[in-house]
Amino acid sequence: MAYNEKLAARVRELISLTHEITEEKKMFGGLCFMVNNKMCVGVEMERLMVRFNPSLTEEVMEMEGCSPMDFTGRIMKGYVFVDIEALNTKKKLAYWIKLALDYNAISKASKKKKK
Repeated sequence: MAYNEKLAARVRELISLTHEITEEKKMFGGLCFMVNNKMCVGVEMERLMVRFNPSLTEEVMEMEGCSPMDFTGRIMKGYVFVDIEALNTKKKLAYWIKLALDYNAISKASKKKKK
């Protein structure tokens, strides 16, 4: 699973300023950052996956480089992809990380699968 290591390092740095990264998991063809045992953001080669409050969808979809997450062939509410070209400054990346961390504070963790 290849992912953009430079973008991952930038994400890791921004998250660590205010939160402890619970875990980094290789999934969805990239690297997923878990905060408080909940999916927060993911890094692929050319884009960032962001989990955010679904009530902000209209506002979020107007942002540069943003597209709906349709990983499984259907749009997933509360998730978007952001093209790497739209993350070319620390301020731009920080916006998306803050958006994800703000939602992480109020979101529920996924149910654990029974073994």
